[in-house]
Amino acid sequence: MHTLVFVLLSLTFSEVLGGKVLVFPVDGSHWINMKVLIEELHSKGHSITVIRPSNSWYLNENSPYYTSIPIKMGSFDKDFASAFGKRLIQLRRKGGAFFKTMMLGREIADLFSDMHREMCESLSVFFEDEKQMQSLEDSKYDLVLTDPAFGGGVLIAHRLGLPLVFNVRWSIRGEAHFAIAPSPLSYVPFPGAELTDKMTFIQRVQNVVSYAYNEYMFSQMTDPYYNAFCHRHFGPDVDYVTLFQDADIWLMRNDFTFEFPRPTMPNIVYMGGFQCKPSKPLPDDLEKFVQSAGDHGVVIMSLGTLFDELPTDIADEIAAAFSQLPQKVVWRHKGSRPSTLGNNTLLVDWMPQNDLLGHPKTKVFVAHGGTNGVQEAIYHGVPIVGLPLAFDQPDNLSRMQARGTAKVVDIVTMDRVVFLDALKEVLYEPTYRENMQRLSRIHRDQPMKPLDQAMFWIEYVMRHRGAPHLRTQSFRMSWLAYHSVDIIATLLASLLLMAIIIIFAIRFVCCKAFVKNKVKPE
Repeated sequence: MHTLVFVLLSLTFSEVLGGKVLVFPVDGSHWINMKVLIEELHSKGHSITVIRPSNSWYLNENSPYYTSIPIKMGSFDKDFASAFGKRLIQLRRKGGAFFKTMMLGREIADLFSDMHREMCESLSVFFEDEKQMQSLEDSKYDLVLTDPAFGGGVLIAHRLGLPLVFNVRWSIRGEAHFAIAPSPLSYVPFPGAELTDKMTFIQRVQNVVSYAYNEYMFSQMTDPYYNAFCHRHFGPDVDYVTLFQDADIWLMRNDFTFEFPRPTMPNIVYMGGFQCKPSKPLPDDLEKFVQSAGDHGVVIMSLGTLFDELPTDIADEIAAAFSQLPQKVVWRHKGSRPSTLGNNTLLVDWMPQNDLLGHPKTKVFVAHGGTNGVQEAIYHGVPIVGLPLAFDQPDNLSRMQARGTAKVVDIVTMDRVVFLDALKEVLYEPTYRENMQRLSRIHRDQPMKPLDQAMFWIEYVMRHRGAPHLRTQSFRMSWLAYHSVDIIATLLASLLLMAIIIIFAIRFVCCKAFVKNKVKPE
């Protein structure tokens, strides 16, 4: 009888506390960390509905953690991602450094511009499906959880009038801090410039130019489509940037172990490394291979979802360098088998990256520099040899290099000698591992686990139906008002007027005195 009462009370309690969350994710590597939040929310009794791209390659249609609503999302699928990765490498091989950078930026902007256009077209069809929209309204969701690297979640939250929580590091307008927090370019490095918070005059010039150029690129890549969508569906006075800045909570996928110190805002919650967890035992065959390395240890290599199939000549150079190491190597590689592959290297289609990073025999992580991989390396204290290609990867790895935890190599121009030298430097110079383990201790020394922090704030928004008291009103101000240019101009005008009045008064008194002195002798 007591057991029955306890079960009934537990079910009632879960029903009372369980919320309904509508999730609009981004596919690819972004889904990996969104899935962590979804699974944790599900474990706490919340009901999850995911708006899923019909051509997704990561999001399963059926899941024990969520129900799904399909939506056509355009050409962003696995084939597109694979072709895009190969195209990026081709562009990196063309011309000089400046030409390569400009061409790469232009190509990425054009591709993503098409993707955002297709996103808005798909959402228009979705919004005009009255039956679908009525179903969403009738579901009475408590909030929308979205990754703002694409804008769909923001638009749906506004359409349904729901509180909005971001799982964010990158938005459709670049690094998220720059959209909401004060970001003085004198000491806040703009991502892509690959700078630190200690800049020379020339570096500050580079930082400002990088920021201005990227603002222009983003304005051409996203604003025309999203603003046209807002004007069509919400009215002429609504613009996307305002809706975006009006999010209740920004769950930021980094922290100040990784980020340079900078201004922040009350509704920014740092959850860097929230997807990291203690390692689990490896599969038997992989554990046997790792143990065969003996005291030399293991090097692991993974270049993420976009760059897992390298051009043959680059793969051959990497394999040749690996073959000269006494360490064993686990390499996540797709495509043809490199002709220079050594007996010490194991090629795999997939590997348990977190479990390998947490294995005591792992000495170095060869990585492209994606945020997830960098955070896992910090968590487990494993130094990095970086092979960045695009997006945030060069900037992420430059930050790690500035902290003495990584050695960065240009994957396009390197050969086996350069790559081998980089591997040996990180393997045998103890400061790399010592610095990374120090970062790991700092990262772990927190009063609350990052994932628990994220859960608290998501549930906080549910309990209070939003968090408007944490949102700044600065973004509603004009540029002149935000920087107090109007006040400064008014004060300067007042001072100028006072100065003019004083000058005229002095001149008037002097003239009167001069006239009086001139008349008196006569």
